[in-house]
Amino acid sequence: MSDSFDDDFSGEKSKTQVKRELHALQDLGERLTTLKAEQLARLPLTDALQKAIAEAPKHKAHIARKRHIQYIGKLMRDQDIESIVTLIDQLDSSTRQYNERFHALERWRDRLIEGGDAALESFVADYPETDRQHLRGLIRHAQHEAAHNKPPAAARKVFKYIRDLDETKRGLK
Repeated sequence: MSDSFDDDFSGEKSKTQVKRELHALQDLGERLTTLKAEQLARLPLTDALQKAIAEAPKHKAHIARKRHIQYIGKLMRDQDIESIVTLIDQLDSSTRQYNERFHALERWRDRLIEGGDAALESFVADYPETDRQHLRGLIRHAQHEAAHNKPPAAARKVFKYIRDLDETKRGLK
């Protein structure tokens, strides 16, 4: 008799677990309200959710904002949560994943400026859509700045260019 009792409830979630999951969706929805419009455009969101997120700043009062976040959490139930979380983690500067990507791009920039043609060929192998001539020119300017102890404006341009390439490659842009 105890076997049938165990089987009846083994697949059900507790009320507490359901509440935790709903609160997690609300928290994720609240994170979405902090993103910029171009970042939101990259996410696979339904029209209703996009509209609700756009309306979130209008709700200033504590209770109104809380209710609106609950509504966003309700709309989040119909979303592809995994892909949203993955993209947010890559865009959110407070996440480990974003920081690792950022540091990897910084290492690429330094290798390109210091490494010459071998580093450029290695970079182009990873990012085939690279405009070699443009990048080569940026690298030369950065090397010139470094040699003359000037501020690293060109090095920043190299970083911005490779970050844009990386975002395009990852589908973040």
